[in-house]
Amino acid sequence: MTFKKFIFQLHKILGLTTGLVVFIVAITGCCWAFKEEIESLYDDYKKVVPQNQAILTPTQAKQLAKDVFPNNTVHGTLFKKADDAIEVIFYDAEPEFYQSVFLNPYSGKVIQVDDHLSGFFAFILKGHMRMWLPKDIGEQVVGASILIFIMIIISGFILWIPKKKKNLKQRLKFDWKKTTRWKRKNFDLHTIIGFYVCSLALILAFTGSVISYNWLKYVVYKSTGGDKVPAFIIPENKSKVAMDEGIIPMDTLIVKLLKESPDAESFELHYPKTDEESIYVEVSNSKGLYYDSDYRFFDQNTLEELETPAIYGKYQDAKFADKILRMNYDIHIGAIGGIAGKILAFLISLLTATLPVTGVLMWYGRRYKKK
Repeated sequence: MTFKKFIFQLHKILGLTTGLVVFIVAITGCCWAFKEEIESLYDDYKKVVPQNQAILTPTQAKQLAKDVFPNNTVHGTLFKKADDAIEVIFYDAEPEFYQSVFLNPYSGKVIQVDDHLSGFFAFILKGHMRMWLPKDIGEQVVGASILIFIMIIISGFILWIPKKKKNLKQRLKFDWKKTTRWKRKNFDLHTIIGFYVCSLALILAFTGSVISYNWLKYVVYKSTGGDKVPAFIIPENKSKVAMDEGIIPMDTLIVKLLKESPDAESFELHYPKTDEESIYVEVSNSKGLYYDSDYRFFDQNTLEELETPAIYGKYQDAKFADKILRMNYDIHIGAIGGIAGKILAFLISLLTATLPVTGVLMWYGRRYKKK
């Protein structure tokens, strides 16, 4: 068997094995690309009339939201601008529970409750991440299939390279006539589209794999010169002094941060799970982006700012390798390029979804020539 025949057999077997998964992941990726833009069309309830008075403290917001879900865990509370509702986020892994309670920041009135595990985009995300299978099984199926898809892209490019230079034009553009048969058209759709999307599809597949596998995240980080811990680490308090009765330092933190960073998009405060754990606040500096957020940690007794040994700290302190890893998700969804990046990610995902279809049709046409 020649090298190209071996590559062809590998490409065919891997493609038939993972085609359905790749198709579903690509199609759901298309649908996810403009999630924020679509949701912004019907999220007026998140806006309030600004008032000249103090907003709810983190403790008050938590207590009011706990009245709605007394038996569930508060993941964090999101504070935005003066005309934005406060969002208290609840999350439990087992049984899975993920909902948000929106409060008027001035009166404390419950405006709305959102269930993040139901609705169109929740359905799309479950398909994208786990094929609507049980989490432990589905995530492994998708993760392995996308790693295999990377091999399919590489083998497909090798097969695309024509033996003779004169045949190169046929691999770069459609040249259909009235007499061109459907098998030839299907072959062109597979090879020409595959060539033009392969590099960007490879980026989307690779960044998705980095999200799926911690070992790959570690390899990428260390290979780019990283010297920190490629994980999320909340440092412990430095002080051992208990808080005074009636005084909660955390309740002054958001006001302090709003003064320090008035242009920030939001502040997501996470409550310490133990007496030893520090408070951490995710400060979003850009709308629709995650990589340049500041992750800040504060002693829950003294509010002294603490440093973390991990890559998720202040963005200004991030080195090259830290930035590469932090940008991974924004690259994966196209947000790194703004609306143009999302459009590109949408188109690449859509075209990628055609490849398993045309590939299966090629296999079927060759296997059942007479039919």
